[in-house]
Amino acid sequence: MKVASSHHINDLNTRMDACGVPPHIKDAINKCTLFHTSPAPGVLIGAFMIDYAMDLLGITPDQKIYGVCETRKCLPDALQVIAHCTTGNNRLTIVPIGKFAITLNTATKESTADAVRVYVDLEKLKKFPVIDIWYANSPEYNKLTMNESLQKEIFCAGRQILSFEHVRVKVSGKKKWKSVTCPCCGETVPDFLIEGDHCGACGSMKYYEKSSG
Repeated sequence: MKVASSHHINDLNTRMDACGVPPHIKDAINKCTLFHTSPAPGVLIGAFMIDYAMDLLGITPDQKIYGVCETRKCLPDALQVIAHCTTGNNRLTIVPIGKFAITLNTATKESTADAVRVYVDLEKLKKFPVIDIWYANSPEYNKLTMNESLQKEIFCAGRQILSFEHVRVKVSGKKKWKSVTCPCCGETVPDFLIEGDHCGACGSMKYYEKSSG
């Protein structure tokens, strides 16, 4: 596994300082970089997105925050590090529709919650040509020669490439369940995950074949 080196972290901080990135976002970006194992552009932008969303909601990372992420790439890691939304604590939902956007809300006992959705605004990207061609996955973007320029643009752009909208999201409470034994594999799963008469691993979610070891 490739891990971000102290050299790369130092370079990152030098670029952030040159662009006037606020200390709390610098700290968040450093943590995200170490967690993600590299300063991926999506993680860097994600740090600004989450900070913006929390500002709009008037909340801080120490509160109980729920997040929806519209891509599997990079952005979920920033949510986990900064907002402490994870799949393990059931506060991170990934909807893989391929949009670089997040939605945040706080805990509620209601069936819906007021939330803020922050996304990369294509119109605003036009002011930042390197980010624009990278985001469009254009062949004009050369990772080997343009990576430093991309980082600088991201740090100098900050929130300038982002837009937001106020939304409402559905809230699902904890489900009551009982343990059910799958007749095919003999292992137990929550009853609401049974597919007909078998578990997902014996049906549509099967991902492995047994081997002799």
